Formats: sequence, C-alpha cells, structure tokens
Amino acid sequence: MTTGRIWVFLGGATSAVTGLVMTYGTDFGNVLYVLTYVTMCVMAWMAVARIAAGPDRRPWILAATAQTLWLTGDAIELAYYYLSSAGVPPVGVADVFWLGGYPLVAVALTMMARRRAPRQLRGAVLDGLTLTVAAALASWQFLILPTLGDGLGLAESIVPPLYPIADVALLAGVLFIALSPGGRGTPTRLLLAAVGLYLAIDLSYNVLPYFLDYSVVSRIGPLIMLGNALIIAACLHPARAELTSPGQRVNVLHPSRVLFLGLAFLTAPTLSLVQSGVDNNAIIALVATALSTAFVLTRFTIAVREQERAQAQLAYQARHDPLTGLANRSVLSDELARSGPVAVLYLDLDGFKEVNDTYGHEAGDLVLSTVAQRLSEAVRATDLVVRLGGDEFVLLCPNLPEAEAIRLADRVLGDMALPITFGGRTLDIGASVGIAAYGDTAADRDVLRSADMAMYEAKKQGRGRWVMAG
Repeated sequence: MTTGRIWVFLGGATSAVTGLVMTYGTDFGNVLYVLTYVTMCVMAWMAVARIAAGPDRRPWILAATAQTLWLTGDAIELAYYYLSSAGVPPVGVADVFWLGGYPLVAVALTMMARRRAPRQLRGAVLDGLTLTVAAALASWQFLILPTLGDGLGLAESIVPPLYPIADVALLAGVLFIALSPGGRGTPTRLLLAAVGLYLAIDLSYNVLPYFLDYSVVSRIGPLIMLGNALIIAACLHPARAELTSPGQRVNVLHPSRVLFLGLAFLTAPTLSLVQSGVDNNAIIALVATALSTAFVLTRFTIAVREQERAQAQLAYQARHDPLTGLANRSVLSDELARSGPVAVLYLDLDGFKEVNDTYGHEAGDLVLSTVAQRLSEAVRATDLVVRLGGDEFVLLCPNLPEAEAIRLADRVLGDMALPITFGGRTLDIGASVGIAAYGDTAADRDVLRSADMAMYEAKKQGRGRWVMAG
C-alpha cells in the first residue's frame, strides 16, 4: 500500500472512532462498534497476509491475534449485556480474552527489537527494564494496592490488578523498541504511537474514575481501535521492514534517555517519602539522592559519549579509504546488494605508476586525492564514489540511463586529463573507463565485473577511452 493510501486509511479510522465515541452505549453505537472492530481485525489479517511467510511475519501475526482476542472479549461483554438477565458481571470470561492480548503484543514488540538490533539489544533491555521496574513500583503503589483492600471476592480482587501488570509488560516491550538501535521512520513512529495509546487508555480507565463519572470515562473505549489502526498502518507501510530488519543506525544516548533513567532511580525514594510523610529530613534526603543521581548519570553520559565517538570513528574507518575519504569496497558491496536500476563506471588511472615511480608516493597521494575530489564533484548527490584500492575507482549511479552514463564517462575523462601540479611540475594523468548499465537489480548480475572487463578493453584500445560492456 502506498503512503498516501495509508494516511487516507488512518483518516477514515479516526473519523469512524470519533463516531463511535459519540454513539457509545447506544444500541446503534454497539452495532457500529462491533462492525467496525470486525473490519479492523479483517484488515489486520489481510495486512499480515501481504508479508511473506517467515520470521518477519511472526510479530505481525501476534499483533493481529491480540486484536482478535480483544474483539472477542468485547463481543462476549455485549452478549452478556443483551442476553443475560443478570447483566454484565464485573469479572468474567471477557477478561480472559482482554488480558490475553497484552502478552502477545509485548512478545511481538520484543521479537521486533531482537530482529532490528541483533547483538545490540543489551543496553536497550537494561534501560527498558530500569524504567519498567519504576513503572511497576508506581503501579503497585497507586493502582494495585488500593484494589486489594476492598473486601471483594477472589476473582474481583485478582483480575483488576492483572491489567496494570499487563500494562507493565506492554511498556517493557515498547521500551525495547524505542531504546534499541535501528531506523526511526514512519512505521516505527506508528507502532510506538499505537502502544502509547493503549497504555494511555488503560491508565485513564484507572485514574479518571476518581474525577469523572464512569459513564463518561467508558466513552474512551473505542479509542483502542485507533491504536489498532495505527498498528495496521505500520504493517501496511512500504518501509515496515525497518521494524524487523537490522538497521545501520548507531545507538546514540539521547538526553531524554538519561532524564528518564534519572526519574526511574528517584521513583522508589519518592514513593517512600509519600508513604512515610513529608518532613524536613525526608526532603533533605530526597534532594541529596537527586543530586547524587544527577552526578552519577552525568559521569555515565560522559563515558558513553566517549565510547560513541570511538565507535563512530572505527565504523567510519572500516568503510572509508583513509587517504581520500571515499567509500571502500565494503560500502560498494552493500549498495550493489540493494540497488535497483544502476550504472557502474569502473576507472583505472593512466600514467599513475610512472608518476609514483618518478616523483614518489607523495606525488601519488596528491594525484589520488585530486582524482577523488574531481570524481566527487562530477557525480550527483545520490551517486557513490568508491576507491577500490591502488588507482582504481568506481562510480555507482542508481537510476542513471545508459546515455547519461556515457555523458558522465566523457566528463570524467575530461576531468582526469586536467593537469595536476606538484613541486612546480605538471603531472600527466588520464583514465580508462568501463561502463556497465542495467535496468534490473544489480544483485542479479555481476555488474562490477562487467564494468571491470570493459575498463580493460578500454585500456587495450588506448589511453583516455571508455568502453560500454556488452
């Protein structure tokens, strides 16, 4: 599905949810609610069916199953409402289906995090668990404990606290995604928004009844379908692979991450202060704890920043030529593996060995640096300039027609023939160019080898020529 259609779908879902909120609790609203929910579930499974069978599909299957379980729970509750003379029980079979969906979504999020950040998830898991423990402690204090002393029956005492526990599991899963390395495109933002909406709805159900009548609070129920729509949109998005494929993004410590960790560390002492009562000694202890936490996190941040700079430097050195700063063969292989229609120009300098032998390596280095600069200026911003080693260079030009590739080769030959001055002498350099241009995926053909062979044919024909691969 195109991006435009996805936004149209989300707009329609928002309008439908608005109508459901306005008609919630009426017979018409209940019928519309079920029909809309069924439609959402069907679309969720259709979105899953568009993904090829395999590991990338499994998280989406779990998410669609969770939505189906939630629909089943709502259908059971409505059946009780219309068919049972005793009315809807406070705790019943519907809760089994509602609670069953939470761990499925949490597991789906964890699977995505593992696939998008293989062997890079340890930091995200530790930070996510730190925040989750803080949230669990707050949930215990404010959401679970108040329900345990109400003198209710066993089921009424056990089931309601399970919802905050399920929310904590869901929070852990979404934190693993939010804190893990990987892309941060539209699919990721849609997924995070969906789970954030689920958590906000559940928190509202627990908190708002203290301030509003439950008949008003219950109207937020249809908003869960907007969360479902966001997950469906993420599944349908053309770039959804960023959620289940290893990303190239370096995991950088965002300032907000440090702030959240600091708040997590202060959760326990703050709750203890609330429980024991506020006095001067307690406030002083809390302030001292906050300052100590700030100092520790500052030192932690400095150490992490130093490590990030070292890792970034190593990553750059592993993928770039140290003399010219151009990309190396490793980058070229990665780009060829995922490129579509492409033109490749393979260059070998003419006269470089003579310059190196006559004037030394300093002159050779100047030639290579000058050639790299001229090639970078000759290509488009979307093209890639690579030094393979020695005096061999490659231009990788996605979506460049054959005629344009020939014009680029002519320009490159002209640029290479321009004089280079070294120590008052003019260095005579040229180039031979092999061109290989294909309209299909470069990975399906050994396009680099074809361009290399064409370059050797150009060498045979004489200096300063290009040859198109057959």
